[in-house]
Amino acid sequence: MGKSRNYTIRLSALAVGCFCLSPLLSAQVLGSGTGAAQLPSAPVQQALQISSSTSLQQLAQAAAPAVPTPQMAGTNTVGNLVLTREQAEQIALKNNPRISVSQLLALAQHQVVRVTRSGELPTLTGNLTAVQADDASRLSAGYLSASRLLEHAGMGVELDQLLTDFGRTPNLVASSKLQEKAQIANSEATQQDIVLAADMAFYSALEAQATLAVATQTVNTRQTVVDQVGALTKSNLRSVLDLSFAQVNLSQAKLLQLDAQNNLDASMTQLNAVLGYQRMRMYRLVDSTDQLPVPPASVDALVALAFQQRPDLQALTYNQQSAQKYSRAQHEQLLPSISAMGVVGGTPVGSSQYFNSNWYGAVGVNMSVPVFNGFRYNAEASQASLEARAAQERVRDMQDRIVRDVRTAWLAANADFLRVSVTQELLKEANMALSLAQTRYQLGLSSIVELSQAQLQQTQAAISDANARYRYQLALSSLKFQTGTRP
Repeated sequence: MGKSRNYTIRLSALAVGCFCLSPLLSAQVLGSGTGAAQLPSAPVQQALQISSSTSLQQLAQAAAPAVPTPQMAGTNTVGNLVLTREQAEQIALKNNPRISVSQLLALAQHQVVRVTRSGELPTLTGNLTAVQADDASRLSAGYLSASRLLEHAGMGVELDQLLTDFGRTPNLVASSKLQEKAQIANSEATQQDIVLAADMAFYSALEAQATLAVATQTVNTRQTVVDQVGALTKSNLRSVLDLSFAQVNLSQAKLLQLDAQNNLDASMTQLNAVLGYQRMRMYRLVDSTDQLPVPPASVDALVALAFQQRPDLQALTYNQQSAQKYSRAQHEQLLPSISAMGVVGGTPVGSSQYFNSNWYGAVGVNMSVPVFNGFRYNAEASQASLEARAAQERVRDMQDRIVRDVRTAWLAANADFLRVSVTQELLKEANMALSLAQTRYQLGLSSIVELSQAQLQQTQAAISDANARYRYQLALSSLKFQTGTRP
């Protein structure tokens, strides 16, 4: 909401200038004699004069068609498109590349589960061997055993099946499955991040759109005043000081309009980035016409809901459980493993010299017992235990931050909800003050300074009302995000 402060500072500076010049202009009006009775009618406040029943949506829609499409070098622009918040969220979920990245990582983690689970399945290997050996070769060293030095050609298959390793492989499989669940939860968390980013960009652009509408009407009103005062100055009914003061007001309004236009273009650029578009698209944003909902009454219920639904907390919980399974698997490395093996095949060439049959086959059972490997298994088991404890502490830290963030978002939503009613009352009073100032100006009872101050206050109140409304809607979106609730 830094933009609104910039507008307030600029408008406040203009108000100070009006106040300082008020005595001089009032003296000029009183000293003009019969000229006071010939003062022109006050400029008609059209869209700028907002009643308490006028919605900001109507104000934004009124100015949106007049928003010029920015001419950006090397950038193609698309004409004004109607866009709602729900549509923005759907487009962002469909086009934003972060969504695809999270989904692809979840699919990749599923393949890790298959890789780990392969340790429980049998291994079947086919062999095709042909050996040409020197005559009477029987002894060898290294990898070529004496039996392989026999001249022969054959083929066969080998089967290797793990019978048990006392839980190590099942724990590794369970750990990888929990990692897959954690990645799926991270994908859900990414989607909620994108939804919140889309809401932030949408309401920021909507606020800039409404501010531009107010600024545009302010320029039109100031231009009308300059034209009227200019005509009176040529007729010697007003001094050059009056005309200068009106021109200063017009220049200030034009600066406000330029800032509002620049902020709208920047907001549209950010919105396009969140929606996954590289081309510049200008939208006519449409706000919901529904009445603003009241913030939830109980923050404790929101905290409990966040503990149940926050996907990032679920991801950390799955990671903690996965670390515990992995720690147990690392401790089970110290246990023996038992495997069954089998081989079958034939040697059509060379076997008749040594065997009565061309076929061969064998089965067996092997038990591997770790004895000593430099305390490697012990160190890996200790490392896994410490990492499991660290994962548990991460979950507790996330829970503490969730409590803080939910309470902070709830407090902000309540404050912004109260701000909406205050700014609406401010806008109502500013409209009434502007109406009275117009009447006094038409009757010649006040100077142009009083009218300009009333217009300035009404403009500032309209901008504040827009800021309050969209800030509260964004606060509600943030509260939904903190509780893990998808819109």
